[in-house]
Amino acid sequence: MRPEVFSRFNFLSAINEVTTLEKILIVEDQENILMGLEDDLSLEGYEIRTAKDGLDALGLASSEHFNLILLDIMLPRMNGFSILKQLRKDGINTPVIILTARGEEVDRVLGLELGADDYVTKPFSPRELLARVKAILRRVRTTQQGVETYRFGDVDVDFKNYEVRKNHRPVYLTSLEFTLFRYFADHPKEVLSRDLLLDEIWGKDVCVDSRTVDTHVAHLRRKLENDSANPRHIIGIRNVGYKFIP
Repeated sequence: MRPEVFSRFNFLSAINEVTTLEKILIVEDQENILMGLEDDLSLEGYEIRTAKDGLDALGLASSEHFNLILLDIMLPRMNGFSILKQLRKDGINTPVIILTARGEEVDRVLGLELGADDYVTKPFSPRELLARVKAILRRVRTTQQGVETYRFGDVDVDFKNYEVRKNHRPVYLTSLEFTLFRYFADHPKEVLSRDLLLDEIWGKDVCVDSRTVDTHVAHLRRKLENDSANPRHIIGIRNVGYKFIP
């Protein structure tokens, strides 16, 4: 290959690599936290956009494609809960990690109910946050591979387009719930322990306890089962974990 052609080839390859960088929106009004997150994630190779204001953040998240959003709750003009609620209402399924104050369990629960994929409490370890970011992005990439559609009972799942219909009506699942269900669908009738699910779905390098599995399974049951109190498909195995029966 001629030198000038080789150089052009490398240049185009570099452009293609840059354009495939995963893009993260950081929404945080505290300057020191925002700058720290931006520096840490940029060093990991992510493309970063930032917003300090709730309305600005909603505008960015609605008009640009992001692979992940880090979303503070307490923001000027529009809080994180309202942003998250509006995004999900508009059909924007971008994974979201909410940033909450330490001890505010009600914030974490509400965030998950509104469609957040994970949460991190302040003050947080940069290493822990990075592990959670990588785990969610890895889950999304994994979910987009393999079988495109799946059907059980009156539920139809389109993994490629992140769409679920139950009795022909749309149902919203977070990216984590998609990944959790996909793991169940890939292992039908197998008894899956909570520890196994934590390792496979959340990742070995992320510190979460077994109650997190129970919380997300409860969300799946409410959305996919006809009677979540008496599930027919996602069955609990006492003191062990769960089993999915199509």
